[in-house]
Amino acid sequence: MASIQIIVGSMLGGSEYVAEACEEVLTALNHQTEVHLSPDFSQIPIENQTWLICTSTHGAGEYPDNIQAFVNNLSETTNDLSSLRFFVIGLGDTSYDTFCYAAKNINKLLKSKGSIEIIPIKTFDMLEDIDPEEEAKQWIIKNNDHI
Repeated sequence: MASIQIIVGSMLGGSEYVAEACEEVLTALNHQTEVHLSPDFSQIPIENQTWLICTSTHGAGEYPDNIQAFVNNLSETTNDLSSLRFFVIGLGDTSYDTFCYAAKNINKLLKSKGSIEIIPIKTFDMLEDIDPEEEAKQWIIKNNDHI
């Protein structure tokens, strides 16, 4: 099974809860997981890894504070990321025209670095009456064959 690094971008904790739910289901599906609540780019393995980025969007489309340095380092890296597989979950609010921009932008950034998107980005509108943790679990189970 896959070795999955779960990278969290969160201001108010919602993305952390979704990431923990994802960790729970991925572990139950026999994947190895590690959650990074304060992600440090230099400390997260790349080679033969799958990254799950789980992030909210802050302000006018910005990354949450805890993931900003990670994104800056990712943007500037000259490392070969062509062996890195990834998928992204974004949490947002459709009343903003910057709905899930952080998730969408990191998705584009990883693709631009040559990384392989294994599942199309999943976004959750927090204005809807949903349980994002449960929805994320079901989405992972449905897509486990691609992980």
